[in-house]
Amino acid sequence: QVQLVESGGGLVQAGGSLRLSCAASASIFSINRMGWYRQAPGKQRELVAAITSGGDTNYVDSVKGRFTISRDNAKNTVALQIDSLKPEDTAVYYCNTVPGGLFGSWGQGTQVTVSS
Repeated sequence: QVQLVESGGGLVQAGGSLRLSCAASASIFSINRMGWYRQAPGKQRELVAAITSGGDTNYVDSVKGRFTISRDNAKNTVALQIDSLKPEDTAVYYCNTVPGGLFGSWGQGTQVTVSS
């Protein structure tokens, strides 16, 4: 079972930035789409950013222009640069395949908390 470990979250003020990282314990080369998801308290987990093996990206409207997803297939890592943070970005952030769960598990996620 492939393990996914997310890191880089924290407590930041609105307008700040964070860079989230995700390390996979096995190759992601063959995975067409990798993504970052988030789950806010009381809400369902949502996919916010995705990237194909060729580097094509897409984002949910609420994060367009502020989030940037990237991947390094050689290092089996996926990153999410988050700029201009808003309080509504507060959530636990997870990386996974798209659709989610193709590796058979989810990581612990990394908490992002944005203060106003």
